Amino acid sequence: MTSSSQPIVAIATAPGRGGIGIIRVSGPNLGPFIFSLLGLALTPRFAHYCVMRDENHVAIDQGIALYFKAPHSYTGEDVLELQGHGGPAVMQTLLRRCLSVGSAFNVRMADPGEFTLRAFLNDKIDLAQAEAIADLIDASSEAAARAAMSSFSGVFSSKINSLNDAIIHLRMMVEATLDFPEEEIEFLEKYQAKERLTTIQLQLSEILSRSKQGMVLREGLHVVLAGEPNVGKSSLLNALAGEDLAIVTDIAGTTRDKVSQVLYLKGIPITIVDTAGLRDTTDKIESMGIERSWAEIARADVVLNLRDPLSDDHNLDEKIAKHLSSNCVLLTVFNKSDLLMAPSEPTDKVIYVSAKTGCGLNDLTERLLSIAGWQPGHETPWLARQRHIDALEAAASHLCIANTYAMQNDRLLDLFAEELRLAHEQLGSITGQMTPDELLGEIFSNFCIGK
Repeated sequence: MTSSSQPIVAIATAPGRGGIGIIRVSGPNLGPFIFSLLGLALTPRFAHYCVMRDENHVAIDQGIALYFKAPHSYTGEDVLELQGHGGPAVMQTLLRRCLSVGSAFNVRMADPGEFTLRAFLNDKIDLAQAEAIADLIDASSEAAARAAMSSFSGVFSSKINSLNDAIIHLRMMVEATLDFPEEEIEFLEKYQAKERLTTIQLQLSEILSRSKQGMVLREGLHVVLAGEPNVGKSSLLNALAGEDLAIVTDIAGTTRDKVSQVLYLKGIPITIVDTAGLRDTTDKIESMGIERSWAEIARADVVLNLRDPLSDDHNLDEKIAKHLSSNCVLLTVFNKSDLLMAPSEPTDKVIYVSAKTGCGLNDLTERLLSIAGWQPGHETPWLARQRHIDALEAAASHLCIANTYAMQNDRLLDLFAEELRLAHEQLGSITGQMTPDELLGEIFSNFCIGK
């Protein structure tokens, strides 16, 4: 990713037609550029109505110009926003005009996410907040949007910074003690180091738990319906979705290709995939569908192995189990439970449902929520990403090792201090205090241009 002090420009609104379109410019000392572009000096934080003209002084559009003087802007630099009519032709013409006038001022097109990258580099936001902006834009449910807003407002970062402050304070005492060896014998008791470390570990455990729930809100679950033909996979998909998405007949092999639907349970996106029935067949088209079924099973988070409760055939169970990824959860779901005199009670691995009557569907959805890590009654967490979880788990591991050294009664204080430092580094990578440039490039390149 390009990163410099050059002024940058981009269209900040979504592609297509709209009532309003916004061009955003950011860079140091934009005053001369603004005067060349608009023919007037703008008062900071004041809405100016103006006509935006081309090089021949012909009107391109008329609208509002807003000027935000550094450091009081989104990026921390001077920022100009031109708000006009949102037609694609108008926006592209105005963008070309900005680049034409801006060539004398070294203005260039912004890279994806570069406005937010500059906000991060200028200490307007930290890295976790920057990622939350992208998550807020991409949020697919109200719960995910609330959680992303929680992260953007700094709730997650505040938790991480508070934890880091506690680790830094403990590190400071340990490393000061190491400078005075005669004090080492009394360190753990005198400064209650073990108790402080235990408190830090408990706080980290709570943050990790809520972060995992936040990641579920962002990522959701990929659930695959698998089983032999005519066990009711398509009927179950239709029952869960509340509409007829898949064709249902008594003819075996009706489903030839996968059918998927995203459901929102407690705000968590659950992608349900109906697949072709698994069996030996000479039908070429059906065989292709079955191959796709196995591919879906291999990448699933959860596989629902649908079975007929009146059949004792278990031939597929072992074959399905062999195709699962290491993190996949396999549930046996007996459909058509309305045919049974008295269905058994559900367990963690076995559930009885009837797509026809709806019986047991609540048990199934509650089990999926449990697998997703949803905790009823908890307030909306912040959104989290896999890299956050990895860093938190790594920090927890270093603190656990530090606790082992603390049990050695001051004989391994140098190793104790080193594990605290490593935990501190892992937590710092979440907010961007200690983040390699290549990771920054990967994170911000996934943003849209203009943000």
